[in-house]
Amino acid sequence: MSDALKELGGFIEARRPECVVGWEVALGELTVEIAPSNIRTLIEWLKTEPTCRFTTLIDITAVDWPARAKRFDVVYHFLSMHQNHRIRLRAQVREEDIVPSITAVHPSANWFEREVFDMFGILFSGHPDLRRILTDYGFRGHPLRKDFPTTGYTEVRYDEAEKRVVYEPVSLVQEYRQFDFMSPWEGADYVLPGDEKQTEGTK
Repeated sequence: MSDALKELGGFIEARRPECVVGWEVALGELTVEIAPSNIRTLIEWLKTEPTCRFTTLIDITAVDWPARAKRFDVVYHFLSMHQNHRIRLRAQVREEDIVPSITAVHPSANWFEREVFDMFGILFSGHPDLRRILTDYGFRGHPLRKDFPTTGYTEVRYDEAEKRVVYEPVSLVQEYRQFDFMSPWEGADYVLPGDEKQTEGTK
């Protein structure tokens, strides 16, 4: 299988050099790095090219790398049931970049792209209905960004007196939520159960 994937990676690069930045086969999977501006044309070609025939879109997701200039990886997974191959396409994009939608090529991309927008804030040009899909319409921020606070920005609750849903700033009143992130083995002034044995052995 690995040889077949290497042959496929070389074939795609040779036929579409303007789209492919690089490729590799790792852990039995083919990953192709692609140029964001050519996403739609390459995916359409992969769908119709007889050697590839990646007609099934499995997933679209993203990865956040906050320290990198091109902050996000937009990742596409496809299956070719005709050739019994899988492929991963990965495009690096900046926070302000707008990625071409592939809904015209794969209609099932509609909700996947909405999820990526909702969770990461990545915009897709040409999408027919780009709005949040997992969070509320009034939700602030994008939860899968690594700089998103674990508590969020607002609390949502139903107010019985007002008979409606209300949004309020997050209020952390419990003392146990004040973490110092100190490891018990780094400067803590207490001894964990069992650690006293090591102390006794050094005397």
